[in-house]
Amino acid sequence: MLVTVATAIRDLFFPHYCLGCAADFISTTEVICAHCKISLPETHFINSNHNTIEKIFWGRIPIEQAGALYYFNKHGVIQQLLRTLKYKNSINTGLFLGRELGKALAVSSRFKNIDAIIPLPLHPKKEYKRGYNQAMIIAQGIQEKWPLPILEKSVIRLVDTKTQTRENRVNRWENMKNIFHISNPHSLQNKHILLIDDVITTGATLEACGAAILSIPGTKLSIAAVAYTL
Repeated sequence: MLVTVATAIRDLFFPHYCLGCAADFISTTEVICAHCKISLPETHFINSNHNTIEKIFWGRIPIEQAGALYYFNKHGVIQQLLRTLKYKNSINTGLFLGRELGKALAVSSRFKNIDAIIPLPLHPKKEYKRGYNQAMIIAQGIQEKWPLPILEKSVIRLVDTKTQTRENRVNRWENMKNIFHISNPHSLQNKHILLIDDVITTGATLEACGAAILSIPGTKLSIAAVAYTL
């Protein structure tokens, strides 16, 4: 009873709101309410061959499988969650999204042969300014539900680039050339790597990082993200 009263008092003075609908009846351990969670716009790409994500990379880099868990809709809940993760220091939001992605990947026969996870690296200056790499937080959430090693330092980002969404494909590739460096080739050799990001838009950054990974002998590459931008 004391715990219940203490919890009630805490919630009265420090209410915890759903990031989707602002409801204040959710547990402090949750980031969205049950209704918003059920309503998240799933893509079903994780279990679908030749899905939209895989088609993005056709003719660009050889990948084994690719997918994103949710659609990213402007002003939608997923946008709000990812914005909270990236710009409001909400580590719990990133872990929540990672756990949801991890649960889907863990039961998918398409991703069963993955050896290790690599979160898409941020440039050190950007990571220092933000305080963390959001892809790493998502990877940690994935690992909670799908216990694979995370190779955080095997690939580093040498150049900080601006958004590529308004560039054509040739310019995007030119801007991305040689921005990633394999710092520990031995850790990748003969492994099937799952490259993780928060949102897939043009795929240019993932393509550049994936190409660097695939330069190591015997590597295979798959890609997964929390969301895909329509």
